[in-house]
Amino acid sequence: MATHEALAPAAGTYVNPILDWDFPDPAVIQAPDGYYYAYATQTLRDGHWTNIQVARSKDLVDWEHRGDALPEKPVWARMTQDFWAPSVIWDGTTYFMYYSATPDVCERHERGHALAIATSPYPDGPFVDMGKPLLVGTGFEFIDPMAFDDPATGKHLLYWGSDFRPISVQELGPDRMSFAEGSKPIDLIWPNGKEGAFPRLVEASWLLHREGHYYLFYSGDNCCGPDAEYGVMVARSDSAIGPFETLEQAKGVPHSLMLHMSDRWLAPGHNTIATDRAGQDWIIYHAIDVNRPRQRQEDEINSRRVLLIDRIEWNDGWPYVGTPSDGPQAAPVT
Repeated sequence: MATHEALAPAAGTYVNPILDWDFPDPAVIQAPDGYYYAYATQTLRDGHWTNIQVARSKDLVDWEHRGDALPEKPVWARMTQDFWAPSVIWDGTTYFMYYSATPDVCERHERGHALAIATSPYPDGPFVDMGKPLLVGTGFEFIDPMAFDDPATGKHLLYWGSDFRPISVQELGPDRMSFAEGSKPIDLIWPNGKEGAFPRLVEASWLLHREGHYYLFYSGDNCCGPDAEYGVMVARSDSAIGPFETLEQAKGVPHSLMLHMSDRWLAPGHNTIATDRAGQDWIIYHAIDVNRPRQRQEDEINSRRVLLIDRIEWNDGWPYVGTPSDGPQAAPVT
């Protein structure tokens, strides 16, 4: 049997997965301390629930677990264990974490999913919830938030969406903890309306501004479970609030996928993007290893989602990866 040392990547290279534990729905930022911080959905780790996972890395390849970024549950979600899809942004003094949660049942709101906000002076927390949800739905339409500061307008924007509805964006106010006065949600990307066509569901938005264009990455359909078939799609616009043209519309191709499954890596998706010191863009995302699709025998199949990274290739103004890499690759320049 090969040893761990024999399987270790050579200097300047990496091999997926870069983090081989359950770390779904990742979002990555680079903090002033030089570290990259990755945030992820809750998980059961060493017999204990971690509400929002956080890890850090100097090179986007070797990651150190930093514990729970949200160790105290919000007062409106004390009874549930359902916290996921965090996105973090820094305004120069404060880190704002936008995340999804399931509220406790009470008179104030129905039993739907919610968008929430927590803050911290430190990138790895602890983050403290603002005391109430930002948006509450009756289903799971208000999930997968992504905060973005538009370099063209200076506006603070929040993207979200799922539940067979469009991905939407709305301007946040100066405090980043409420919506701008008079603002309304703008629908950007819709599921495919054709019967049985892919994607039936769109979610997990991530926005990238590059060379004057705004690229909206999003995922669909099922992230996990026996019918998992996630993939990452892309659309492009000259404005952060659209309208967006999908890769399918622009190229006349059957779908807008820029990252899809391979024989080993099932349902790659819910991506974040980091740019290394050489200016190269990297997509960081979760996927299911078909050789270990669950953490515990009693877990649902295709529920263990590990962290992967791959280089984005740009061709004629559009990003492309193909399938997840499964062998030694040149590492990011950090």
